[in-house]
Amino acid sequence: MKLSLSNMEWKLMNRLWDGAPMTLMELTHALEQETGWTKHTVITMLGRLESKGAVRWEQTGGARSYLPVVSRADAQREETAGFLERVYGGRLGLMMSALADAHALTSEDIAELSEILRRAGEEK
Repeated sequence: MKLSLSNMEWKLMNRLWDGAPMTLMELTHALEQETGWTKHTVITMLGRLESKGAVRWEQTGGARSYLPVVSRADAQREETAGFLERVYGGRLGLMMSALADAHALTSEDIAELSEILRRAGEEK
């Protein structure tokens, strides 16, 4: 599934991943402190996400309950692949080189990446 989420859509999806199913009012209440969004903004965002195939709703009593259709992990993988393609032509090595050149990697980052690469080498 090809899915691209805006920053605003990520905020709403994170709330759903953490607490689904949620009604419109529950989502509005959960997001209003952080975003200042009104009920109408949340409705608009839910409509966009529904058209992208990222959320669905079920009728529960008098209200709709919204649920994510895609998992957080799948959305993160799609976003990461899209970013890598847009910015670095799909080349992970270029991104890592840019981070290293900018001294943006902590010793913890380097240790984590080393462990990931070690595990990847074992799988082959």
